Amino acid sequence: MFKTQIASFETEMKPTEPREAAMHRPATETTAALRPMVYASLFAALTAVGAYISVPIGPVPIVMQNMFVFLAGLLLGSRWGLASLAVYLLAGACGLPVFAGGTGGIARFAGPTGGFLVGYLPVVFWVGWIAERRPESMLRDVAAMVCGFGEQASLETLAQLLPFRSPILRAHLLPLLAYGAALIRTHAP
Repeated sequence: MFKTQIASFETEMKPTEPREAAMHRPATETTAALRPMVYASLFAALTAVGAYISVPIGPVPIVMQNMFVFLAGLLLGSRWGLASLAVYLLAGACGLPVFAGGTGGIARFAGPTGGFLVGYLPVVFWVGWIAERRPESMLRDVAAMVCGFGEQASLETLAQLLPFRSPILRAHLLPLLAYGAALIRTHAP
């Protein structure tokens, strides 16, 4: 009697054909779109871990996260590397302690390291773009990283030269610029 109940239970619980077909689908079809997302999130986490490994020199420490930014561009390409760093910066802007020294918050973008943080986006895109355009070679990778480092240094220098570093100018000039941009936008043809 017990065997007949098990047999009837097994016949009732047989999977339907579409579900069974989905379970036996090759893994390459189902994970092809998921794999770059997992790599991008992994590099966002590695960049956050790299921020904790630092040499504190002045207001801008030397951190390992720069290496992970370059590696994200080299290994993930321009699009997914940019997505990885956008997730990292968004997590830091929301207040998670992922920036250098275990800090976070939107105020870090206005501090001395703000130019580096915002500059990560074009740097990872540029390094990834170079890495995608040339045949794979060690020289190409080194050239992409040197170009990325040069761009990062120039963006940080530009951010330090902007007059918005003064809190008084920032408090009065930024709302005026936003108002001017809104006027141009509403009156543009």
